[in-house]
Amino acid sequence: MRSIVSYLGCGNLYFVKPRKVTDYCVVKYSDLIEKIIPFFENYPIIGVKSQDFADFCRVALLMKDRKHITLEGLNQIKHIKAGMNKGRCV
Repeated sequence: MRSIVSYLGCGNLYFVKPRKVTDYCVVKYSDLIEKIIPFFENYPIIGVKSQDFADFCRVALLMKDRKHITLEGLNQIKHIKAGMNKGRCV
């Protein structure tokens, strides 16, 4: 996991004791736009998670256009989020 942080040059690792797992977390918006999204565009995700990534990119684009600061944009983001992961209808 440390090599992922080193390779991408961003993010942090957090050990979650109750689950005995390590989470990789990137919170800096510029890192998401400049490093994480381009990485997964070059090395596409396969399977249903590719749809979640597409939704993630849609939200990132809305935020880039500063739509998240309006009520309408925030509601649009909430709608996208509700359909991700377990909320997705296949």
